[in-house]
Amino acid sequence: MAAGDAAHDLKPQAAPAMPRPEREEAEQAVRTLLRWAGDDPDREGLVDTPKRVAKAFEEWFAGYDMDPVAYLERTFEEVEGYDEMVLLRDIRFESHCEHHLAPIIGRAHVAYLPTGKVVGISKLARVVEAFARRLQVQEKMTAQIANTIQQVLEPKGVAVVIEAAHQCMTTRGVHKPGVTLVTSQMLGDFRTNPMTRREFLTIIGNPSSSFDG
Repeated sequence: MAAGDAAHDLKPQAAPAMPRPEREEAEQAVRTLLRWAGDDPDREGLVDTPKRVAKAFEEWFAGYDMDPVAYLERTFEEVEGYDEMVLLRDIRFESHCEHHLAPIIGRAHVAYLPTGKVVGISKLARVVEAFARRLQVQEKMTAQIANTIQQVLEPKGVAVVIEAAHQCMTTRGVHKPGVTLVTSQMLGDFRTNPMTRREFLTIIGNPSSSFDG
C-alpha cells in the first residue's frame, strides 16, 4: 500500500463522527453532573468549575484534532543505508478510559525497522500523543499506533509496547492500586523473527510499576 493510500484510509479516524455541541452545552452538562453528584454548582467553589472542565476537555481530548498520518509523511532518506532498529522508549502519555472517563497514565515504547527512510523521532511521540488524547481502550490504542506507522512508513516491521495504570480499576470498582496493564503489537519482522523481537524487548527492559513521574 502506498503512503497516499494509507493516509486516505487512516484520516477518517482523525475526527469524531458526530459534530461537537457548543461550549455552553458542555458547561451545562457539567453543571448537571455536579447537581447529580449532590452538590450545588452555584456555590463559590464550583461556580467556575463547568468552564474549567470544558477547557480541560479541550486539552485532554485534543487528539481528535490531530492527524497522526500527517506527522509521519515527512521522511528523510540521507541515512547512509541505515536499516537497523529505530526505537523511541518511555514515551509518557496521559489518556482516558472510554468506559468511565477515568485517566490512563503510562508509557509507550515504539520501534520500527526502516527501509531506506526514517522519520523525525519527535513524530513518533506525536503519533502516540494523537491517539492517547482521545477516549481509549489500551489494546486499541496499541494497534492504532503500530498500524499507522506500518501503513505510512512501510518499514520491515513495527513494534509497540504500552504499559499503563488505569484509574478506572485503581480508584473505583475492584480498587487495585499498583496494577499495570501491558499490551503489545508486533508487525513484520518483529512478529516473524524471534531474535528481532527479543532485541526489542531486551532494550525496553522490564515494565515499570509506577507512572507518577
